[in-house]
Amino acid sequence: MANTSARTLRLLSLLQTHRHWPGGELADRLGVSERTLRRDIDRLRELGYPVHAGRGLSGGYQLQSGAVMPPLLLDNDEAVAIAVGLRTAAGGTVEGIEETSLRALAKMVQVMPPHLRRRVDALRAFTVTSPLDGPRTDATTLTVIAQACRDDERLTFTYTPPSGEPAARLVEPYRLVALQRRWYLVAWDLDRADWRVFRLDRLTDAAATGARFRRRELPAADAAAFVRDRLGSRPTRWDITVRVHAPAAAVEAITAVAGGRVEPDGDRSCRLRLQVDDFDWPVLILAATGADFDVVHPPEFHRYLRGLGERILRAGSA
Repeated sequence: MANTSARTLRLLSLLQTHRHWPGGELADRLGVSERTLRRDIDRLRELGYPVHAGRGLSGGYQLQSGAVMPPLLLDNDEAVAIAVGLRTAAGGTVEGIEETSLRALAKMVQVMPPHLRRRVDALRAFTVTSPLDGPRTDATTLTVIAQACRDDERLTFTYTPPSGEPAARLVEPYRLVALQRRWYLVAWDLDRADWRVFRLDRLTDAAATGARFRRRELPAADAAAFVRDRLGSRPTRWDITVRVHAPAAAVEAITAVAGGRVEPDGDRSCRLRLQVDDFDWPVLILAATGADFDVVHPPEFHRYLRGLGERILRAGSA
């Protein structure tokens, strides 16, 4: 019985990692016959897991959505990651899930073993989140798009560009990217036959079409790099250059999510370039480096920092 239970957990773990498993391949991974595999599948169904079985040459097994939420199988690292994500979501930029995230977090922490709770508490205690409020993204939209990316399923939505009218789009979604307090979708635009980056706060009525596609090769090292490159090529209000008195490698580690460019300027300093529409984000990035810096360009940013510093000093002496 112990071996059967362990195998059932192993089967569930495999089903959760892929959308579809051919029956023969799944049986080989478990080291059992296909007849035994069918019995194990039936056992999972009795526990509430909706496992669909396909027939024919392309037959196999896959987890589907059901009427109720069955227990999840998580390893230690996954459990910690979810708990930290729920803490972040409670005050993040995904709209409408703050209270739900807190309830889910309370349930999860309650059943965690002490050593995992300590890891979550340590991450909370030594992580600082920005108090600035960025554009809000609807949680349902985020979920629909994430599932379409996972399942290689074509997606439709209405998109409003910075200057223009809302228009229907049909895309092959690739990845979601969180960058500079915003969510972006990287996708192949079928109507324009090219890769595009879409801001989720400008996107509505997202819906999966049910049509599957073969994923294309992205013309970049990864989706985050692709978004940073596209954002760097679009017109922005301010092009900021700052000389930071810290090694380039140290500054790059901090500014990786900022979409900026870092160039060495001697052994102990570097030049940081940021293309932005306002000055709030650069202030946060520079504060996070913990290093002295000099503004090279533009003078407006220098004046903004001077005014900000004066307000902070007045507040501190009040």
